[in-house]
Amino acid sequence: MVHHKPDEATSDETNISTQPLSYNPSQAPPVYKVGYPPQRNLTTEFTNTLRETFFHDNPLRQYKDQSGSTKFKMGLQFLFPVFDWSRTYNLSKFKGDLIAGLTIASLCIPQDIGYSKLAYLDPQYGLYSSFIPPLIYAAMGSSRDIAIGPVAVVSLLLGSLLQNEVDHEKNKEEYLRLAFTATFFAGITQAALGFLRLGFLIEFLSHAAIVGFMGGAAITIALQQLKYVLGIRNFTKETDIVSVMESVWGSVHHGWNWQTVVIGFTFLAFLLLAKYIGKKNKKYFWVPAIAPITSVILATLFVYLFRADKHGVQIVNNIKKGINPSSVHKIYFTGPFVAKGFKIGVVCGMIGLTEAVAIGRTFAAMKDYQLDGNKEMVALGTMNVVGSMTSCYIATGSFSRSAVNFMAGCRTPVSNVVMSMVVLLTLLVITPLFKYTPNAILGSIIISAVIGLVDYEAAILIWKVDKMDFIACMGAFFGVVFKSVEIGLLIAVSISFAKILLQVTRPRTALLGNLPGTTIYRNTDQYPDARHVPGVVIVRVDSAIYFSNSNYIRERILRWLTDEEEKVKADGLSKINFLIVEMSPVIDIDTSGIHALEDLNKNLQKRGIQLLLSNPGSAVIEKLRSSKLTEHIGSNHIFLTVADAVRFCTSKSMQEP
Repeated sequence: MVHHKPDEATSDETNISTQPLSYNPSQAPPVYKVGYPPQRNLTTEFTNTLRETFFHDNPLRQYKDQSGSTKFKMGLQFLFPVFDWSRTYNLSKFKGDLIAGLTIASLCIPQDIGYSKLAYLDPQYGLYSSFIPPLIYAAMGSSRDIAIGPVAVVSLLLGSLLQNEVDHEKNKEEYLRLAFTATFFAGITQAALGFLRLGFLIEFLSHAAIVGFMGGAAITIALQQLKYVLGIRNFTKETDIVSVMESVWGSVHHGWNWQTVVIGFTFLAFLLLAKYIGKKNKKYFWVPAIAPITSVILATLFVYLFRADKHGVQIVNNIKKGINPSSVHKIYFTGPFVAKGFKIGVVCGMIGLTEAVAIGRTFAAMKDYQLDGNKEMVALGTMNVVGSMTSCYIATGSFSRSAVNFMAGCRTPVSNVVMSMVVLLTLLVITPLFKYTPNAILGSIIISAVIGLVDYEAAILIWKVDKMDFIACMGAFFGVVFKSVEIGLLIAVSISFAKILLQVTRPRTALLGNLPGTTIYRNTDQYPDARHVPGVVIVRVDSAIYFSNSNYIRERILRWLTDEEEKVKADGLSKINFLIVEMSPVIDIDTSGIHALEDLNKNLQKRGIQLLLSNPGSAVIEKLRSSKLTEHIGSNHIFLTVADAVRFCTSKSMQEP
């Protein structure tokens, strides 16, 4: 039997007045008992758990009570959102999409040529990847703001992983085939995660780890561009900062080309100035957007007019003209390269997915609309599968282009279609004009683009909020910078999982005390005024009790008890006779947890201490009853609130002679 005041607070989140609440213990409060849930069918419960895990948003709700034809139309709109938003499309929206599409096209063309070099692919493959994939995404994607194409981090990661398997210079065709195979499996992975509604898996890579990984990758990418900006021909193939700087300084006297240095750093300064102008005044967002293509035009004219290529300035040379050729026959579906392509594709696909979903959610929040993560995965996966068959490599959402797309006033994914058409025009007509484009300007464009990925403000905030997160951030960062992109990614994932394991296996517990003048019991560390109840120790467990932490929780409770017994003995106070375990935060318990409570109860009985439980949830109390632990503890020792349990202890103590 338990007692409960209806207005009594039981959680740490309750707002507490600075003035003590009035409380009259002589008033008899209403009497309540701990509620037992009705008996549940285990099969039904298991089915409900699976449904909540994979279909928490109840996607089939909208199809209920609909006719067959209506269901078909709704299903088609679900897979192809274009059939939904196109019904209300008008000229006003097209104007916004046209301006945004032209703006991001001017940014993506030089970036695509540069990013393809990060992946050790010919320049046309970067342009191919901004032609077909954006068209697929425009029909299937649910984000209005994402701009699709190759991105720096995924390009670098893909190039690094492919290079470990096949040398891009000695076996160019084999390297290209493996790139298409990896793109195919990246798309399959992304689409499968969406169809199977396993999108929650990408959440295991924490935000802190992503910040560190992106920052390290940005520095690695920028360092790699020094070979183009400085005109160094014999450059290390390693990506770590030590090897790169040794290669740079080792080439000072005979490897640098001063004309290239002038071109590279002049336009890098121009690009950084343009970014600064756009950042200081949002009205001039178009300045950093058109700066890359402007730089390419000016640098190309300079090289052509002064024939700087004759003086050691490295140029792009010919970019293959024409639209994407089919690459279906180049994908490895059998043989030893299938496993290699699958492994590379899964890694790159997950990173691309994480970046795209994060970008999509960011801009969706700004415009106050919902983004379906699983639908996004299907769209991204489909576009990469199709892309792998049309000579594209892995494409995803680009943060820099998406930001420009957003600020340029895009209204729908049509901005991606406009960008794609401009890229098509470039492939059909303009590519010969890039012949004299210096590699230095492409290096400068990439450096200016990736600088924004080094988010030092986010790192400072992470340090202030969570030191463990900061370790994950720095581990990923230094792993990429001083070793390799793969090692940095491995460290990021490892530390993220380690944090999860640490939190699960070592949950928090707290010693509770009474706030004077109230029936509220709070953490004594958080509330120094909270007073201990004579003869009673109250411990709160802030986690579910599973096999992974049950022994630790039992030992930690006993340590709290031992510490309090030592204090009581030292101060000459009354002996501790009761231990109350506050279980309101315990959302679940398994058989190992039940055994731990049984062992705790036996240990306490040997010490002459009574175990009491407070406020166990429905799932917990049901399992305690099924295991008959409630009988061992005693149903009269299970209370609705800590205050009820304390009143019981006090009355028992007063009855003792």
